[in-house]
Amino acid sequence: MSELAKIIEHTILKPDTSLVDVRRVCEEAQAHGLAGVCVPPLYVRETRRILGEPAHIRVVTVVGFPMGYSAIAAKSEEIKRALEEGVDDIDAVVNIAAVKSDNWNHVQRDIEAVALATHMRGRTLKLILECGLLNWAEIKRICELAANARITWLKTGTGFHGLPATEEMVRQLRAVAPKDMKIKAAGGIRTTQDATAVVEAGADRIGTSASLKIIGVEK
Repeated sequence: MSELAKIIEHTILKPDTSLVDVRRVCEEAQAHGLAGVCVPPLYVRETRRILGEPAHIRVVTVVGFPMGYSAIAAKSEEIKRALEEGVDDIDAVVNIAAVKSDNWNHVQRDIEAVALATHMRGRTLKLILECGLLNWAEIKRICELAANARITWLKTGTGFHGLPATEEMVRQLRAVAPKDMKIKAAGGIRTTQDATAVVEAGADRIGTSASLKIIGVEK
């Protein structure tokens, strides 16, 4: 088994994702020992059924995706439903519009709300920052708010805005985040070289739809 396989979340978040697609990525994750599968909220229940309970492959879904500016109550309701349907990890997008408006009160309430909704059920929250749209000061402040909310994972981006994860993004997060906070790199990671680079920069997990190519079982 590839060492990279152990940290890859096999991702399928296209707007036209079908149940057939979801079943395929679940089977591929099982066959190749991947860390998790990241699926649209619509398919959480079916993904949990396919993978079983408990399962060593984590079921991951997204919230406030991909823009981040959903109402706080809407994000909390998305999380509640996903948890009821068996999700392990929530990847929630921070309210970037509020960040850019310097509305840090709203950003704080947004982060605290998604953290509380997830942690109350003992699940894992990864906060998606969209680093390519943020400056150093904004990233630093979000990291501080995330730490205060006891969030243990940060994610570089959604991969939906033409902003691929880079070594620099990962290093930037690693530089400003608490040492015990983990980092998921996602977006545009298509090759073994891409994956190795972000891991060497400090990433603990990778989100990608090119999992099989990265671990060398598909050209």
